[in-house]
Amino acid sequence: MHYLFDDNFPDPELADETGLLAVGGNLLPETLVKAYQLGIFPWFNEDEPILWWCPNPRLVLFPSEVKVSKSMKQILRRGDFTFSINTCFEDVISACRDTRVEDGTWISPEITEAYTNLHYLGIAHSVEVWQKDDLVGGLYGVQLGKVFFGESMFSLVSNASKAALIYWCLHCMETGIALIDCQQSTSHLQSLGAREISRKEFLESLNQLIESGS
Repeated sequence: MHYLFDDNFPDPELADETGLLAVGGNLLPETLVKAYQLGIFPWFNEDEPILWWCPNPRLVLFPSEVKVSKSMKQILRRGDFTFSINTCFEDVISACRDTRVEDGTWISPEITEAYTNLHYLGIAHSVEVWQKDDLVGGLYGVQLGKVFFGESMFSLVSNASKAALIYWCLHCMETGIALIDCQQSTSHLQSLGAREISRKEFLESLNQLIESGS
């Protein structure tokens, strides 16, 4: 494992079998941007040093491949939810943190501050799901070129996080975002169309899509 004292990240292919690549460093905007450009992301508990990951395989979602079930189509058609983008980023990241507090969350004050700074720089974005005036679901992540790196999502009512992801996929198709990085596999995301690809394939796609969208 590599000990990071600045933003001089090692080759992502050197990550161990768990995907762990490096420890240490900082969460300054320039460090985070460089990490994402290399396919690396931070993930660590509040009482741990900063841990940097590049797992193999990698779970990704191509927006055009999103699966919308018959029941979700009905929910969206009924207008159960309304949506917005970047209207309350800090509320979204707080809700992502608060809905996971009982099980332990990696969204520490340090992470919250780091990604809020990225949001102010126009790099991190949020999707909000509403029922009337109530924020009931959403997601946030980082966009570089034609790639969106999903970080977390939350749902306070049934289907709200699914609706957020489906809405974001439609937005991605309209705006040219070609790949959503889901980082690690979950059955929830796979049910929505996400699939695993090798780290090598992911990194090759990343280079092309970030450059072509910059």
